[in-house]
Amino acid sequence: MSYKFESEVLEALEKLLKTETNYDVIIHIGKKPDNKEFHAHSGFLCCRSNYFNSIISAKDTIKKDGKYIVNMPNITPQAFDVIITYFYTGYVNMTNKTGVEILNMMTAFDDLKLNQLIKLAEDFLTKHHQNFLTNDPIEILQMVHSHKIFNNIQDFCLKFISSKPNILFNSVKFANLLAPLLEIILKQDDLVLDEIEIWENLVKWGLAKDKILDEDVSKWNQEKFNIFERVLHKLIPLIRFYDISSEDYFNKVRTYEQILSKELREDILKFHMVPGYKLTLNKYPKRCSKSNIDSSLINIEHIALFSNWIERKDNYKYNNNMPYEFNLILRGGRDSFDPKSFHNNCDNKGATITVIKIKNSDQIVGGYNPLDWSGLSNNNTPDSFLFSFNDNRNNGSGIISRPIKNINNAVICDPNWGPVFGTWGNGSHDLCMQRDGRWSSYPNSYTDINIPKKYFDIVDYEVFQVKKRITT
Repeated sequence: MSYKFESEVLEALEKLLKTETNYDVIIHIGKKPDNKEFHAHSGFLCCRSNYFNSIISAKDTIKKDGKYIVNMPNITPQAFDVIITYFYTGYVNMTNKTGVEILNMMTAFDDLKLNQLIKLAEDFLTKHHQNFLTNDPIEILQMVHSHKIFNNIQDFCLKFISSKPNILFNSVKFANLLAPLLEIILKQDDLVLDEIEIWENLVKWGLAKDKILDEDVSKWNQEKFNIFERVLHKLIPLIRFYDISSEDYFNKVRTYEQILSKELREDILKFHMVPGYKLTLNKYPKRCSKSNIDSSLINIEHIALFSNWIERKDNYKYNNNMPYEFNLILRGGRDSFDPKSFHNNCDNKGATITVIKIKNSDQIVGGYNPLDWSGLSNNNTPDSFLFSFNDNRNNGSGIISRPIKNINNAVICDPNWGPVFGTWGNGSHDLCMQRDGRWSSYPNSYTDINIPKKYFDIVDYEVFQVKKRITT
């Protein structure tokens, strides 16, 4: 019979590492002032690491007073402390490490061909990338861009930055971001930020690149415009100018128009002045968030439009950086199509938006209730609205209707009915689910937006809780 006393062996090796008894290897790690001397045992290092085995076995390895001398200036002491602990004990501790420290560890693991530890660090960093990026997005991005072993991590970082770009743009170190990295960021089609804000951040970054570029652009001479154009030359084409409203272009872009080419300025002018004109010099598509929308009826662009309507930004102000969250709380095909299921799922949820797919049609219709569906009441609100998309695949077909009369019945709560918008007349409210679960419509309080009159059949309907997004 055989026995294993692994814990005793590990304890002995850990003690050997701490006491450094009979060490014969001196390892100089890092560069001043961040440097440290480590002591180890050649026989043990050679068994644990092919890298050290090749160094110690080499004929030209330096020896002093019978001890091998190894210099590793490109590895940080924090990273090597993890490595040598791993060699002696098999234990790796990454808790309480910053993102930069873990990336330094990964480069050290790569230098020493410790592929198992590279994968371990990558998994850890990927799992906790949100915390690391929030704390130091600029340095993290620039480190992962510099080494091929960080390719997977760079992808995660870009996805996270695309979904929460203000973490990057609001960083106190934003001006230090390298131009090639900013170029990569601006190329992201799923960057969740209004295009005018992207432009403003680009201007902020460019102004910080040369001290001569003071922010009072009204006093600039041609030389300053030329300098600014050279700074932003490769980045200007990445701005989707067709996603900037005429008002924002006039107030926030026109000031810097001299850095745009004559052809681009003329193209933008035609876009804003000629109905239906499409920019010919902007080759990049409209940015569209790839955030998951739990819906079988609508997509992120519908959500963006709903946000605009709720905020009364009817000129389509919000493109991606919506100020609201839309959380699915009911789907007819999943939860049933009757008033009881509606109230069980939608009461006491605050503001909601209801989306309905018309049967045998591409049309979707619905309504927004800024209040709540609980109780029994007729509610006066100017902020509710109905909407209709004749083609659910074409956001341009969307039209909105707000209450224009009988506003006291803009939204009606009744536990025996489903959602009810508008007063009763001609056999129906403006839009409602009746007691028997059937849907009907007739324009009484709201303007007519071509919702099918009287009773109509549906494929499915969904209700989303609408919550104001908390910004940090």
